[in-house]
Amino acid sequence: MSKSTGTKLFKQEVENKYTVYNSLFSHLPYNDITRLGALIPLLYELGIKALGKSENPKKIIENFLKDYVRLKDEREKSDWLFKTIQFIEREVVLFDSVEEASFDKVVAVHHQKGTLENLYQVAQQQKKLNEVYQKLKDFKVRVVFTAHPTQFYPNPVLRIIADLEEAIKNNDLAVVDHLLCQLGKTTFISEEKLTPLDEAHSIMYYLKEVYYPAVGELHEQLFSEFYNEQKDFIPVMELGLWTGGDRDGNPLVTAEVTRQVTENLRINILKCYYDDLKKISRRLTFKGVYDKLRALSDLIYDSIFGVEHVDSEEILKGLNEIRTVLIERHNSIFIEELDRLIRQVMTFRTHFASLDIRQDSKIHNQIMNAIVKRYNLSDKPYDEMDKTDKFYVLFQSNILIKEEDFEEEIIKDTIRNIKQLKQIQKENGEQSINRYIISNSTSIFSVLEVLALFEFCGYKSYDINIDIIPLFETVEGLDSAEDTMKQLYNLPLYKNHLNRRNNRQTIMLGFSDGTKDGGYVRANWGIFKAKERLTQLSKTNNMEVLFFDGRGGPPARGGGKTRQFYASQGATIASNQIQLTIQGQTITSLYGSVNQSKHNFEQLITAGISNSVFENERLILTKSDRALLDELSEASYQKYQKLKNHPQFIQYLEERSTVPYYGKTKSSPKNKNTHLKFNDLQAISFVGSWSQSKQNVPGYFGFGSGILKIKQEGRLDELKELYQRSSFFRTLVQNSMMSMIKSNFLLTAYMKKGDKFSDFWNILNDEYELSKELILEISGQEFLMEKEEINRLSVLCREKIMLPLLLIQQYALQKLHEAQTDEEKLLYEKMLIRTLYGIVNASRNSA
Repeated sequence: MSKSTGTKLFKQEVENKYTVYNSLFSHLPYNDITRLGALIPLLYELGIKALGKSENPKKIIENFLKDYVRLKDEREKSDWLFKTIQFIEREVVLFDSVEEASFDKVVAVHHQKGTLENLYQVAQQQKKLNEVYQKLKDFKVRVVFTAHPTQFYPNPVLRIIADLEEAIKNNDLAVVDHLLCQLGKTTFISEEKLTPLDEAHSIMYYLKEVYYPAVGELHEQLFSEFYNEQKDFIPVMELGLWTGGDRDGNPLVTAEVTRQVTENLRINILKCYYDDLKKISRRLTFKGVYDKLRALSDLIYDSIFGVEHVDSEEILKGLNEIRTVLIERHNSIFIEELDRLIRQVMTFRTHFASLDIRQDSKIHNQIMNAIVKRYNLSDKPYDEMDKTDKFYVLFQSNILIKEEDFEEEIIKDTIRNIKQLKQIQKENGEQSINRYIISNSTSIFSVLEVLALFEFCGYKSYDINIDIIPLFETVEGLDSAEDTMKQLYNLPLYKNHLNRRNNRQTIMLGFSDGTKDGGYVRANWGIFKAKERLTQLSKTNNMEVLFFDGRGGPPARGGGKTRQFYASQGATIASNQIQLTIQGQTITSLYGSVNQSKHNFEQLITAGISNSVFENERLILTKSDRALLDELSEASYQKYQKLKNHPQFIQYLEERSTVPYYGKTKSSPKNKNTHLKFNDLQAISFVGSWSQSKQNVPGYFGFGSGILKIKQEGRLDELKELYQRSSFFRTLVQNSMMSMIKSNFLLTAYMKKGDKFSDFWNILNDEYELSKELILEISGQEFLMEKEEINRLSVLCREKIMLPLLLIQQYALQKLHEAQTDEEKLLYEKMLIRTLYGIVNASRNSA
């Protein structure tokens, strides 16, 4: 698709339709709606002009309220601003729906390279269809869905979005009009803080309504293009879940919550099978088939309501018996429909999505201290012991611990949870809950403490059907990962555990904290090298390593161009599986509909398969390339470290950003201290707050300085050539461009002169301008994302919609710091938090 064609298509299918449907808002039968609809575009136009003159957003809003809204009473002003926020929230939903409705015509057509159809064509041309088929036997994509503190529309809103998308596809103006009326009356934000179960129910909606059909369609396409017989089918897609299992920083996730979520997953997948059986029964009405279908449906129905218990093997046995009768007695009529259901059961079993358990290594250390003290295992506290003493306590104590022996709820609940995992696996299958992730892993004891906890809770070594997964996420953790894993691989008792787990070790690498600690370039290059070292180490020890990437929405948290990221990893990095987290905001934006999710699942599958099957010189980094990237990374890191050490760094975040308010959203891990400390900052709030202020520091800061150092040495052509030749470096640059195009320093340009943060703000702005200039120079582009036309147009449209929200947020932030009474503070804090939700949802991948 040519550039002009793409622009024309986007304008026709997205911009023009949005403008038409958005005009309907002005005619909704609500108070002041017509006036709001007229004033908000005016606020945008006046805001653009005023920001161009470096005016303070607070002054812009105050002047607008006085001169155009003509309100004097403070309560009336705040009411109008809240109405404006609510109006724009609904504009965002409308734009989402219009863009999603255009997906097949605009995005899917524009991105054919990563489709299964394209994979088949390339494999056929290169005579490598058999190689692809063989690779599919041992290749998996595991997508793990997590919650996000500022995302998740209530389920009624999600259903309106789905219906809006369909009505817009059909150009049904009357239905769109009615749905916009419904949207106007539907609450977006719950007054109560979301519980982990609420978050799980939101994701459950996507699992049942979106991913079940999307994965099914994807597997059908794979089956038709690459498989010969039903018996050859091996599911490629696997789904995972953190909501209800991720305890790290969230004490509301308890053993009972974990049990309820796994039960809900089981019930929902059985409901999917029951619905499919009802549809199939309308076709397979034959003698010897229909009665068997009814009996199987009844069994599943009774299992949903707890009368019976059915496992996936029983369901598959029943379906295959029906299949045999269909072949032998009824000429295989409608067998394709039955086979589709069989493949769905083979994929989702009775667990739907695997629930991961995650906890911080510091909590395990705390528990070990309590165990040592309670059972008199040593005179020393556990955390003061040397390695020998720790080994003795962990594996020679021969103790069984009981929750009633402890007072601390975190210890009691950890024991309860570990003890219940065996029963959950028995009821829902081993895959339902078979991974335990340890955040902030720093040494072999981060892993060994978890292994010992299972034994302390009564498990025999052969009963521990759990993969223990270290999560290396800080700069220090990544640097020590190789040494930690080397020690574990050479430890007989842990090696025996891996033998029982098919000699597979999953290692999780966290992008968010790596970027927060070391900056964008250092984190990405550091993780790439860590994967290479861990791949080689695992091969040497005859272990298969699987990498699980903790990726957030924006490039600063490992997001951005996900397919290009995986397609840029060459033969030096293990690639039998692609495993990654998809966080709440990205669930809606990239995996929010059947077509979208199928397309993005495809992109991941083809990235992994292509890397293994097809030769690509762009994946090879030479020795000189690596030296250049090392140099760039180090210079970038030094610039970022200097920023972190600036005396105003934390104060700026406290006073001029939304960091302190992320913990007050309806579902959020709070920062641990009242006064901010860098090490205690949650990565979500750290990256998200820079995005809210439109400065996006973690997505580029230091990149420009690193390039400048090389340019000053007269070697810029080396980076230009690397950009053209290396998929890894090109993806690194393109993702940084995405962060920069979403930046807008005009929003905070009032700080440029005469403000106590002027020097600090200018450091940020100067690095942004430098990074933008030099990244455009090495990429040969005239403006950011020039080569990514559709994505760029989408970003620019969204930035336009959210600008009034940004102005209101800056106004609320300053008014909050000026507030004299508790009532005023509460009012402006509520206003700020409400804008935070809207900006996150409008940005799509900002946190």
